[in-house]
Amino acid sequence: MGKPTGFIEIERQERRYEPVSDRLSHYREFVIPLKDESLREQGARCMDCGIPFCHQGCPVNNLIPDWNDLVYQDDWQQAIEVLHSTNNFPEFTGRICPAPCEASCTLNIDDNPVTIKSIECAIVDRAWKEGWIKPQVPAHRTGKRIAIIGSGPAGLACAQQLARAGHSVEVFEKNDRIGGLMRYGIPDFKLDKSLIDRRIAQMRTEGVKFHTLTHVGVNMPISHLQQEFDAVVLSGGSEKPRDLPVPGREALGVHYAMDFLTRNSKRVQGVTVLDDDFISAKGKHVIVIGGGDTGSDCIGTSNRHGAASVTQIEILDKPPVKEDKGLTWPNWPNKLRTSSSQEEGCERMWNVLTKSFERDEDGHVIALNYVLVRWDKDEQGRWQMSEVPGSEGQMKADLVLLAMGFVHPIHEGMLEQLRSEKDLQLDQRGNVQGSTEGPKAYYTNVDGVFAAGDMRRGQSLVVWAIREGRQCARAVDEWLMGSTILPR
Repeated sequence: MGKPTGFIEIERQERRYEPVSDRLSHYREFVIPLKDESLREQGARCMDCGIPFCHQGCPVNNLIPDWNDLVYQDDWQQAIEVLHSTNNFPEFTGRICPAPCEASCTLNIDDNPVTIKSIECAIVDRAWKEGWIKPQVPAHRTGKRIAIIGSGPAGLACAQQLARAGHSVEVFEKNDRIGGLMRYGIPDFKLDKSLIDRRIAQMRTEGVKFHTLTHVGVNMPISHLQQEFDAVVLSGGSEKPRDLPVPGREALGVHYAMDFLTRNSKRVQGVTVLDDDFISAKGKHVIVIGGGDTGSDCIGTSNRHGAASVTQIEILDKPPVKEDKGLTWPNWPNKLRTSSSQEEGCERMWNVLTKSFERDEDGHVIALNYVLVRWDKDEQGRWQMSEVPGSEGQMKADLVLLAMGFVHPIHEGMLEQLRSEKDLQLDQRGNVQGSTEGPKAYYTNVDGVFAAGDMRRGQSLVVWAIREGRQCARAVDEWLMGSTILPR
């Protein structure tokens, strides 16, 4: 490394946010980037640790020490080449990935990891600004045609890799715009959608064709794609939300979180959403059930609507403020984290089990009934939940958002057709079955059909989707051509 003592001499510095009072008035990104000189110093903190545990912490195995050093050496153009060698879309991961690489950083042993995510984002943002990122049009075409169903990060990464290998690739998306969950499911204040549009323009030049409003299994049978294409990739995500079957669930004002987020994002992006279909939190007492990223996005959106109050409840124990490094590092630790949306204002409650919802005479939700729970291990070491006697309570609720995750891909439509016609196999969790290893990696039991991303592995991170899309592309290329030069 260029500065072996950098981690001793230089303190960790992270990107800042706009003040809460300012950012709540808009839906734009509000992260304030570091200056180039500060980024060079942060790159110098990468300590040449011998075993870069950040590699194993990053699902796409980014060459993190390499581009950290290149930034320190002020060679930004080479840095984007190294960054792109493992990650098709670092502008996405640099914004919405939780950065498991930083948890695995050797400097995280004393809670001062390298600001990997900030440096990654700065590299790709500068590369776009300088015009270094250009379409990579293949010199030769193979004549093979591949259909990719779903335009989230897995589908896009797979499509770009296969197009660069010389195949004719077409992406089919059920919504009116490309991007999958990134387009409407993630708020604009976390990911500016012009970043997606910019990548789509690059991919179109590379030869990828995009079809929107094409819901395979609904307005187009999957059999049509199987007949017309040499290979089909299923990358439609995991979209079946986890429900909460308690008395009063049918009350008006109780919604899945993704219904709330997508309708808001469509309005922000200029898509017409009628008032009767829009879900507003303005002036309401909002309860978000679920402590993950989707719940956090609901908090930020509700506060921008002007909610009277926002409460987030979680059924699990409150995580420790600081993890035990000896037990967790270099793995992703269970610890208390506060998102930018939570910082903007909400009450957080743990060990809360929803028992029922109260409704008024018009059928609209007015309150949530709950009980506190505790978690103890049984004789086999398994965690068991029990209710705390006398801990029953009620909280006011005008809007309840269910953000408890997703259980598996939607089975109705495309997957049902494949199951009835080709006996497509699902795993025990309801995901499309397919291994990631061996001669038939990402291959389903249906001839010519592959699966990648959340549709195969279940609900996960954007960086895992990119990894699976890239590896699936390699598997498809090898299956079609007998060999491949695409990276793993």
